[in-house]
Amino acid sequence: MKNTIWITGAAGKLGTVLTEHLRKDASNKIIATDLDVDITDHNEVSKAADIYQPDIIINCASISDFSACERNEVQAYRVNTLGARNLASASRKHNARMIQMSTDDVFSGTGNQRLTEFDTPNPTTIYGKSKLAGETFVRELNPKHLIIRSSWVYGSPSLRDDYFRNVLEMGKNGTHFTADTAHISTPTSIRQLSKVISALIDENEYGIFHASCEGSCSRYEFAKSILELNGMDPSCVSGTASEIPVSTLLENMMLKMTGIYEMPDWYEEIKSYISQEVTK
Repeated sequence: MKNTIWITGAAGKLGTVLTEHLRKDASNKIIATDLDVDITDHNEVSKAADIYQPDIIINCASISDFSACERNEVQAYRVNTLGARNLASASRKHNARMIQMSTDDVFSGTGNQRLTEFDTPNPTTIYGKSKLAGETFVRELNPKHLIIRSSWVYGSPSLRDDYFRNVLEMGKNGTHFTADTAHISTPTSIRQLSKVISALIDENEYGIFHASCEGSCSRYEFAKSILELNGMDPSCVSGTASEIPVSTLLENMMLKMTGIYEMPDWYEEIKSYISQEVTK
């Protein structure tokens, strides 16, 4: 086996697709866990690592629902921060690489400039703060780390937590909904993110990498594009502007400097995703 890879949060939005993608390489031994290993329990994580003997740990486990994080700050930090700490500690013990999945929400969103891996995070939400604290533990506890930030990730097979599929479902049902015109970022498909993770593993890279599709749009433009490209009525969605504009545009500086992977334009990726994944 080339790598024994332990993926936590493997039943989640990213974990499901990433597990399937990495299993295509027969030289990888994939161990996929979700609620069966409580990452917030240091002893349980340590025992699991002793059994699995991973070369790489990829942490996809997260509480990403903004409202849920605001309602229960302790639980948000327990999963997003303490869980990352426990996995980083276990990975160091086994001399394994630690890959921590993170988010554009570690930035405040108050500016309109593109944000590189060298810009200083300044989160304003409990979700963003807890994810940044998780990043910090990973950096401090295991020098063999990769922190991968992305934005507006879509492409889960589940309706439960996937914006793309929720918009698609509302379009099919003719349900009217609103989308924010003042929230700007870059939609990024899970399949592209999975390809980046795979490439970074193969290249033995370390450090912080941004991995978002190129370009930018508002939530409203994102939703309207999904409807139009699927041949649905775009009038199902109406634009509404929040009082405080939010812009988190990640610049893939490290990917461009290393030449490891080139992210596609967000709109072209949606078209490709629909033709290859949705309509097949």
